[in-house]
Amino acid sequence: MPMILFASVVRVRDGLPLSASTDFYHAQEFLECRRQLKALARRLPQYPGRGSAESRDFNIYFSSSGGVACMAICSRQCPAAMVFCFLETLWWDFTASYDTTCIGLASRPYAFLEFAPNLRMEPVTALGVLSLVLNILCAALNLVRGVHLAEHSLQVAQEEVGNILAFFIPSVACIVQCYLYLFYSPARTLKVVLTLAFISLGNMYLHGLRNTWQVLFHIGVASLSSYQILTRQLQERQSDYGV
Repeated sequence: MPMILFASVVRVRDGLPLSASTDFYHAQEFLECRRQLKALARRLPQYPGRGSAESRDFNIYFSSSGGVACMAICSRQCPAAMVFCFLETLWWDFTASYDTTCIGLASRPYAFLEFAPNLRMEPVTALGVLSLVLNILCAALNLVRGVHLAEHSLQVAQEEVGNILAFFIPSVACIVQCYLYLFYSPARTLKVVLTLAFISLGNMYLHGLRNTWQVLFHIGVASLSSYQILTRQLQERQSDYGV
């Protein structure tokens, strides 16, 4: 069956791996092919922009341009045209996501791991689940209060508009916090700080419509969620990557 089994993005000048897909194959033949791909990556400056190498069970393909190369390990039945089309698409996606300066300054392997399509986070903890449930509860409370206030404001004054926004914006921020906990996102720390700020400022603005304990509850939930987001890390890559 034609199949692309593994793909990686490397820097041409030194073969430094920048990103890679998750490896689900651990057969000895495949691991040997991985070692061949790593050795080939170091010699890319000696080769033209496109090429391939054959092993007993797999084929290696590469396509390079502008100092970045995309490489793939495929089954022998995989058509070369399909693989090169895939590698070109991968190259365009990667170079559109990162500028040449960032790529040139990268000093550690897999510096752009977030580009990998099979990115995996650490398992969800019980405290993380609790923060999700409380965040959803806070989002629902804010949404219901905001809708109720909007429906009963026949002549919406400037103050009422501010109160409605102070309910709706934290509600959206709570949902964003849930997303940030469940899925990896670049610039995660900045996004966490912004969502926490929106929730805190919104609830302080609503102090006249909520008592102190309610305000502290919402800010406390947002703080707990922020902590859970920042402490949930990416899973470490397996040592058989040989990096």
